[in-house]
Amino acid sequence: MEFLFNSKGQHIANFVNGQLHAPSGQNIGHFLEQQNIFIDMNGRYLGELVQKNRLMYNRNSGHQNVNYGNYGNYGNVGNYGNPGNYGNIGMLGGYQEIATPWL
Repeated sequence: MEFLFNSKGQHIANFVNGQLHAPSGQNIGHFLEQQNIFIDMNGRYLGELVQKNRLMYNRNSGHQNVNYGNYGNYGNVGNYGNPGNYGNIGMLGGYQEIATPWL
């Protein structure tokens, strides 16, 4: 299990067994290892890891207009707790914060 953060260091997701989960535990996406990206529950590009643990949306990604299909819902993994703020790294060129309606 890995805690994932936005550029401001706020805990926005957990990466558990190849699946992306909200801090509350609900399945919100999947990791595609070959493409090295995360997709949402509808199979659309969600974002990618930047600086090891920052989940961000790459505005220049070639995956934006691809639908990877529905990978199913892996359920709720439970709450792993709040790791606190990880520190602000500022906005990186070409990236933006991902929408986090699950927070």
